[in-house]
Amino acid sequence: MTHMLMALLITLSLFFGMLLFLDIGRRIGVRQRLRDPESAGAGTGAIDGAVFALLGLLVAFTFSGAAMRFDGRRALIIEEANAIGTAYLRLDLAPLNAQPALRETFRRYVDSRLEAYRKLPDMEAAKTALARSAQLQGEIWNQAVALGRMEGVSSAATMLLLPALNQMIDITTTRTMAGQMHPPRVIFIMLFGLALASALLAGYGMSGGKSRDWLHLLAFAMVMAVVVYVIIDIEYPRLGLIQVDAFDQVLMDVRASMK
Repeated sequence: MTHMLMALLITLSLFFGMLLFLDIGRRIGVRQRLRDPESAGAGTGAIDGAVFALLGLLVAFTFSGAAMRFDGRRALIIEEANAIGTAYLRLDLAPLNAQPALRETFRRYVDSRLEAYRKLPDMEAAKTALARSAQLQGEIWNQAVALGRMEGVSSAATMLLLPALNQMIDITTTRTMAGQMHPPRVIFIMLFGLALASALLAGYGMSGGKSRDWLHLLAFAMVMAVVVYVIIDIEYPRLGLIQVDAFDQVLMDVRASMK
């Protein structure tokens, strides 16, 4: 099952679940008013307010966290492009006869990095491309180390090139781990549960009317379902509608400059 389909199923489940709990809450409220019209709903305002406040706090927490991680992933793409560009420019310090092989390996490396993220949401294909990138990292590093051992090569050139390569390699690990950083599943379970509990309380509070207010019922359920869908989509970019692919253009520009 794809991520987009999973997110859609969760959203629809929340939407219809909230409608169900709104109706259940209303039915409970109607029965309570028939039994004891005077005490029905008395003193429940504080409880309702606390639950809705907690729901709002959890929505704000998950949305802001997802947005921060989304921005962080975009920033890492730029950081990797800068690291690759810097390392590639420092190849000018290498002997002329050693530069063509290194530059060609660099081009294949950047192509593999772009290919890895183009393969998503096909996780297996993406992992294969990432493994290819790791292999090319090793080749670049070995070539650079061998270059430093060549007779006549300035030690200053090696001291400038190797740290740049190390930073270029390290950023790939940072990007990979950043893509796996998500809030615990219990946060989403709590959000789902609080939304249903709020629907139950809202339905109870609307039991005073003679008929159902479908406009407010549908609007409340739809707004919550859409908010949860957006949070999930931002939390897992490249797998849903919200993407960070546009920022790959920075890396593509670096590749285009490697002539």
